[in-house]
Amino acid sequence: VTKFKMPENLRSLLDKQMVGPTSEVLAESDFPVQSFKPKVQMPFKRLPGQNPRKVEVERRRRLYLTFDIAELLASKGIDSNQLMPRHYDPDNMPPIEETKDSVFPIYLPLKVFDNDEYDCRTPEEWISLGLEPGSSDRKPVPGKALLPTDDVLGHEDPKSQELIYKWIDVGVLDYDKETELYLVHKTDKKGLVRDEEGRPILNGGLTPEG
Repeated sequence: VTKFKMPENLRSLLDKQMVGPTSEVLAESDFPVQSFKPKVQMPFKRLPGQNPRKVEVERRRRLYLTFDIAELLASKGIDSNQLMPRHYDPDNMPPIEETKDSVFPIYLPLKVFDNDEYDCRTPEEWISLGLEPGSSDRKPVPGKALLPTDDVLGHEDPKSQELIYKWIDVGVLDYDKETELYLVHKTDKKGLVRDEEGRPILNGGLTPEG
């Protein structure tokens, strides 16, 4: 009986045996896996002839990933940059020929037209998607927000005529019941939600210091 001896080039031999790309998710993310899963109104026990619940969830997840809110609005002739009300400037009113359908500038906030009657989740349910099983820390929830590209001027004067608003990928950190507003944080180039020191933002940005 001889002792089993491993070849010295074992790693190269294993690499040659790979038959295709790995299915493991290698991209780093600050969002929980369940935060990307759509809500499906289906029984857990399927009837004969129906798709399994997991299959329907995955199909809808892939379908929803193909949607882009900026493209959907543009297909209806809506300019996202014009959705935010700006300061009224009577000296720089555009001529009627350029305004097309409307003579008056947009002055009503989006909140006036907000309707949550058909929302599939409540704000509390959306925020709870950041909780992972076995963890006490709540991670951000992925989303898109209509925000100014200039952060400094956007904080100083959100209704400035110089601002350009775009739909930007964000991490939803918290929700305020009284104001009915979400607290969001822009993602970086890698799609991560990090603070100034490069640490993940957890629990809505609340730290032991406050």
